[in-house]
Amino acid sequence: MTEAKPKSSTQTLKKSNPATRRKPATRRRTAYSRAELEEIFRRFSIQRPEPKGELEHVNPFTLVVAVALSAQATDAGVNKATRALFKVADTPEKMLALGEEKVREYIKTIGLFRNKAKNVIALSQKLVDDFGSEVPRTREELVTLPGVGRKTANVVMSMAFGIPTMAVDTHILRIGNRIKLAPGKTPDEIEEILMRIIPEEYLFHAHHWLILHGRYCCKARRPECEKCVIADICKSPEKTCDVPAPLVELPPQVFNAAEE
Repeated sequence: MTEAKPKSSTQTLKKSNPATRRKPATRRRTAYSRAELEEIFRRFSIQRPEPKGELEHVNPFTLVVAVALSAQATDAGVNKATRALFKVADTPEKMLALGEEKVREYIKTIGLFRNKAKNVIALSQKLVDDFGSEVPRTREELVTLPGVGRKTANVVMSMAFGIPTMAVDTHILRIGNRIKLAPGKTPDEIEEILMRIIPEEYLFHAHHWLILHGRYCCKARRPECEKCVIADICKSPEKTCDVPAPLVELPPQVFNAAEE
């Protein structure tokens, strides 16, 4: 019996390479051109020149607490609970002095209030121990606080420190996919696309514009396309109107209005 000759390394390489070679990752794209993106956010900027977050707070500490409490809860519901809480505990030290049991009493109308009260005390302690009682400005530091994830960190960076970010909540997650602005399965995917495609001059207010658009116009149950200022540009297969609403500045935001 003649011994089979071993295959040369060149032959092995030729056969193995096509099977193992990975295709370059496809970058997720928006369905809109650069000109369309400019026009979408130009209209939002006229409709709401100074959009505001709807969580009540008096300083960066109360903001981070409010945003952490807002997970799986409405802004209106959080405001109702924290209005009294922040009158007596607007610093980490005062929150720690109040204690977990009393914090629970203040926020018991909010979903998951027991676990959230525990996190509020824990994050207050960490702020005192590790950050000199000051809310940190970087995402990397913010997400080390108990109960603070990437979305919460992005909101705090934007609203407390004026750093352009994209906090992807349920409204932006829905809009990103529904109107094909930033199709993605996860908040991180959608955040990456939006941060890449939104024109720089509109980036600072963009997450508020999109949240408010989703909350009051492009609603989850039934989008109100007749009220939409981008109805002619929108590429959603669900849309019921191609005529944009009049492009006028909206009245000042009324906080604590009923949410969907």
